[in-house]
Amino acid sequence: MFISKELLLACALEFDVKLSDDAVMKFDTYARELVDYNEKVNLTAITDPDEIVIKHFADSLAFIKYSGIEAGNSFVDVGTGAGFPGVPVLIAADGVKVTLFDAVNKKLEFIRSLVSSLGLDADIVHIRAEEAGKMPEYREKFDFVTARAVAQLRILSEFCIPLVKVGGSFVSMKGSISEEEKVNGIAAFSKLGSELYDDIIYNIHNGDERNIIIAKKISHVSSKYPRNMGQISKKPL
Repeated sequence: MFISKELLLACALEFDVKLSDDAVMKFDTYARELVDYNEKVNLTAITDPDEIVIKHFADSLAFIKYSGIEAGNSFVDVGTGAGFPGVPVLIAADGVKVTLFDAVNKKLEFIRSLVSSLGLDADIVHIRAEEAGKMPEYREKFDFVTARAVAQLRILSEFCIPLVKVGGSFVSMKGSISEEEKVNGIAAFSKLGSELYDDIIYNIHNGDERNIIIAKKISHVSSKYPRNMGQISKKPL
């Protein structure tokens, strides 16, 4: 195997995720294809097999534990990049309806090839989140929306919360986060029909700190959100 089965199983169990032998083999294929494709298109700076397991796979599986996602739930990964956390969730969480958004088609070409080779099914969409949030087929349609460390929390909130259905959750996956960013992000939640539900600090297998912040959607978002990218960047919520 390309990755350590023992390390993967141990890391997954740290987040109460039990992986079948089939899932382990899918993760092994994922790691191989990621490293191979990364030679053509820059998807990740992490290419060591153990680091892929710890920093990408296991960290993505933390979403399953802390979000409370269940079979039948719909889930969109905004800015999925090399597929994190969306593809690991697709592999490990049975019956979850997964959608993957990214604005960079070269990255999605990898995802399409990967998902096909793994024999899995996901809706893979070349789109910007702020555009999707205005479209009836995506606006307020998902039980869970996540983004992993792609922008400040208040900016991510405007990208993601318009996609969350009322009663659903926006799950922001971060490394360590400043108190200022957290306070500003929570203030943005209220402007987007949401409120802070949970703020979880945990460590991955190598001891690095991570932070998951969950906003619960309690009412519909004003039609003025999301704004266009220029407005979001110049004047964040």
